[in-house]
Amino acid sequence: MTPTATERGADWLAKADLRPTRQRIGLASLLVGDGQDRHVTAESLFAAAKDSGQPVSLATVYNTLRAFCDAGLMREITVDGSRSYFDTNMHDHPHFFWEDDGSLSDAPSEELELARVPRAPDGAEISKVDVVIRLRRKG
Repeated sequence: MTPTATERGADWLAKADLRPTRQRIGLASLLVGDGQDRHVTAESLFAAAKDSGQPVSLATVYNTLRAFCDAGLMREITVDGSRSYFDTNMHDHPHFFWEDDGSLSDAPSEELELARVPRAPDGAEISKVDVVIRLRRKG
C-alpha cells in the first residue's frame, strides 16, 4: 500500500524532528505528498492551500517555509534579489528560471561544468553556489 499525502508530509517533518502541527502537515503534504519535488513561492503555496480548503494565512506559509528551510528540508532560491522560490530537492543542482511565466525548474546537473569559482575574500568562505539560468521562449 502506498502512503497517503498526509503520511508522506508527516514522515517528511519527522525526518527533521519538526513538530507535526496541523498546518505544517497540511503544507508538507502539498509539497511532498505525491512524492515529487516542487519549486514554490510562498504565494503559490498559499493559493494551493486555499484551493485545498486549508485555513492558513500567508504569514504562516512564510514562517513555515522558513522553518522547513532552517530544518534542512528545503532550500531557498532567490531570483533577481526580489523573488524567493523554495525547492524540496536538496541535491546540488542548477535551475532554469523561465522569464516568460516566472517559473523555476530543475536543469540537468550532469550538463553543468564549473571549472572554477572566484576565491572568497579574506575572512570569508563560500557556503554554496546557486546556478540559475534565465530562459525566454523563442518567437
